[in-house]
Amino acid sequence: MSTKDDDIDKQLSTISSTLISPKYSTLTMRFQRTHSWSTASSSGEEHQLYEEELIPPDNFTMVSTWIYRSSFPKKKNFAFLKKLGLRSILYGTLILEEYPEQNKKFLEANNIELFQFGIAGNKHRTGCLIGCLRKVQRWSYTSIFDEYRRFSHPKSRSMDQQFIELFDTSQVWKLVDKNYIPKWEVLGDPW
Repeated sequence: MSTKDDDIDKQLSTISSTLISPKYSTLTMRFQRTHSWSTASSSGEEHQLYEEELIPPDNFTMVSTWIYRSSFPKKKNFAFLKKLGLRSILYGTLILEEYPEQNKKFLEANNIELFQFGIAGNKHRTGCLIGCLRKVQRWSYTSIFDEYRRFSHPKSRSMDQQFIELFDTSQVWKLVDKNYIPKWEVLGDPW
């Protein structure tokens, strides 16, 4: 194999990623795919490199196994989201508004179910939802509020933190079917 072929193989097998803390909301992954085809020329087989950027939505991070959070996804984020193999997206809004058409098409093409709900008031919706989940997972208030502030800055609100603090997890357990509870060790046995 020639040096040129070695270089191509190294390029094709390289996956480079830059991970920066959620504070900066940046995760960039790049990879290259090869597509080979025969040509009628005497040069034989040629290789064409394709590069696809995987760009996550702002504020993207893993919350728990198979649960992720982010800001509203844009078209440039679709390739990244497709790689996650999502089955559903939970979309919280201040008012129930129409979900953008290009996003609907992406969800339909990838068999992703949309759950849309409205939250009244001036809240950091994702932060409140994740904060309440962290209470269910039995996190300390210090850890819950630290995570909330990291992701909600500069829109952190003391009322949101109070909402999280007053959230009654015992009401959640009354509604949960034991057959569908995630296997998170932090949950313990609430029954």
